[in-house]
Amino acid sequence: MPEKFSYGFSIWRLLWNNLGARPLRSTLSVVAIALQVFLILLIVGLTTGVMAEWANRVEGVGADIMVQSPNSSIFFAVSSAVMQESVGETIARIEGVDEVAPVLIVMDTQNFLLVYGIDYPRFNALSKGFIFRRGRPFEKPDEALADDLVAQAGGLRVGSKVTLIGHEFTISGIVEHGKGARFFVPLRSAQDHAGADKRVSIFYVRSTGDTERTRAKIVKRLPNYRIRSTAEYLTLMSSSNLPELKPFIRSMMGLGVTISFLVVLLTMHTMVLERTREIGILKALGSSRFDILRLIVGETLLIAALGIALGLTCTYGVSAVLKHAVPTLAIKIPGDWIFRSMFLGIVGAVSGALYPAYRAAQSDPVDALAYE
Repeated sequence: MPEKFSYGFSIWRLLWNNLGARPLRSTLSVVAIALQVFLILLIVGLTTGVMAEWANRVEGVGADIMVQSPNSSIFFAVSSAVMQESVGETIARIEGVDEVAPVLIVMDTQNFLLVYGIDYPRFNALSKGFIFRRGRPFEKPDEALADDLVAQAGGLRVGSKVTLIGHEFTISGIVEHGKGARFFVPLRSAQDHAGADKRVSIFYVRSTGDTERTRAKIVKRLPNYRIRSTAEYLTLMSSSNLPELKPFIRSMMGLGVTISFLVVLLTMHTMVLERTREIGILKALGSSRFDILRLIVGETLLIAALGIALGLTCTYGVSAVLKHAVPTLAIKIPGDWIFRSMFLGIVGAVSGALYPAYRAAQSDPVDALAYE
């Protein structure tokens, strides 16, 4: 047992010494693997966080059913205001419908945030209502509500002026976040400024209890509209269910693996050339090809472990800074993607080390000892 411990300790000391012999080159390899882990986790964290946060905000509206136009997108930012406001009266007369709230959704290109044009009493009735941190509901056409996160990010307070959809509004109240949008303005004002007279983007519907039965009745009455339950919508709001995001994520994964592969390949190849005589001495002393291969792969795994640790540290550090600097930005890193990024980091590093390791293992000790 002491001999095994001594041998293991010697191997680890040798690996550390090898890395320390060329600190700059070793550091670049570690940074390359860390960059791979960082890229994968941050991109996945941003997409997953944004999707999950948006789903929570939609759920927080308090509706059971959403009625949209036939060609509408699950991304409300690209939903057009093509439905007549009078459709809400038809929905309200359907048995099982308790409340209907028409909403005009407008993307404010200046702030890159969604603005909800709402009929305050009807929208507020969908749930327990807005929770006011400060201020009161809007009462005038040029007043607006802001949620607490966007108010914190923008330094807004009651009475502040803000430009939304090309017009100036006065903040009359700060509400708790989680009700769909970041800003809320009167429905009539949103329609006037967006040029959508008596038109809306979506109807939020609350049923009296049996959501699926009520939804079926709405579908029967409005067969040409897209009608989803909120539960169904929430299942769609996942990055794994959005095929448009998969190629992008895979591209970033491929880029990260390629970077780490090339850097480790160059590092280990150069290392093998520089240590040709050392490898020859080890083989002359009785080291097998497997021993040489294990030594080089072990050094690579050590580099990969350091790179993964650095990548995870940078990911969570940057995430914490972004959340503090931009409160409206949601980052959620799934646990399974942590292991995926670690696996890909190891794969990229080991793949880059295989050829140099094979070349070192196959070297002839006589030629290696004569190498200058």
